[in-house]
Amino acid sequence: MFVVLLRFSNNRSQASRFLEGHKRWLDRGFDDGVFLLAGSIQPQQGGGLLAHHTTRQELLARVNEDPFVAEDVVTAEIVEIAPSRMDQQLQSLLG
Repeated sequence: MFVVLLRFSNNRSQASRFLEGHKRWLDRGFDDGVFLLAGSIQPQQGGGLLAHHTTRQELLARVNEDPFVAEDVVTAEIVEIAPSRMDQQLQSLLG
């Protein structure tokens, strides 16, 4: 399981130019069953994703396809978490 942090860079002002492409990229991630959650890092610092059913290399390639990443609107950090304990409601995430 992975947490992806997409923090705004100095090129943040260009976000509106690439927003539609970023939304399509998010849609693909959800459609492919890789993204579980997407949302904003508060207050207005960027975005975050929860991803699963992928490898670090595959996720890195996917993240690099995000127009926000490709155009340096955000910088990406991928954190891998190896769950050892979780609430019953989340057991299905482990597959």
